[in-house]
Amino acid sequence: MLRHLALLIPLVLFISTPSAAYWKGFNLPANLPSGTCKITQDWAHDFSVLRSLPGSFTSARLFASSDCGTLANAVPAAVASGTKLLVGVWTENSAHYEAEKAALVQAIKQHGTSWIVAVSVGSEDLYRADTDAATLARQINEVRTLLQGLGASNIEVGHVDTWTAWVDQKNEDVIRACDFVGHDGYPYWEGVSVDQGLNAFRQNLEKTRSVVNRVKPGTWVWVTETGWPVTGASVGLATPSVANAQAYWKSVACEIFQGAHTFWYASQDYSSSPSFGVLDANYKPLYDLSC
Repeated sequence: MLRHLALLIPLVLFISTPSAAYWKGFNLPANLPSGTCKITQDWAHDFSVLRSLPGSFTSARLFASSDCGTLANAVPAAVASGTKLLVGVWTENSAHYEAEKAALVQAIKQHGTSWIVAVSVGSEDLYRADTDAATLARQINEVRTLLQGLGASNIEVGHVDTWTAWVDQKNEDVIRACDFVGHDGYPYWEGVSVDQGLNAFRQNLEKTRSVVNRVKPGTWVWVTETGWPVTGASVGLATPSVANAQAYWKSVACEIFQGAHTFWYASQDYSSSPSFGVLDANYKPLYDLSC
């Protein structure tokens, strides 16, 4: 999750296309409040709760494929409920990367591909400087080839990273390798007050779109992480609170749901500080999620 960025204020218009249909969902953890891994029943409960919220969310983002048996446990529940998943494949550590690919292959062999929104190879690897662009681009292409070998050439493969990583010229090989670009942007971490949150978010999203359109025209930019914390420490003018999270949702979520594929951060992260979760430990909304 994005951390420690410089303050940005100017307004850039957010372009929406109301007639288009967009994926909208939440980033979901693979663990229960106790820390134990979710089983299929737990994932089924997650998906049921998301559908019951205002907006009736029918898609979700998962960070990993093999960790906690994520796909093995989540996919049966997704198929049964009609939930679509943005699948994560971790790239760090070669053994882990191989286990992630194997878990994805196994899930597709067992359940087909109707449950997949797309596949994200890595998450904020460039921001953390855990890899280089050439290596990550190669891994994106490897996963695409793997899917093609399974008869799943229609599935888009991309990468999720911070807007600061996407506008860095040294990472352009990753953009070229992507079918879609996942944009993570948090005005909170930039120290922006919540009343300027929408403006800051719009500006940073437009920066990512501008670079992507220059490097690989026609590539869609998805919003894969954004949100505002309900608890935690202040960063500059950004203050966590339920009221501020509510205000950010009303201004940002209710706009971007109409103009981009969006996965909000997060459904639950009540054990973290700051905590960006919109649901408490009992799966009840912490604030009004209507638009």
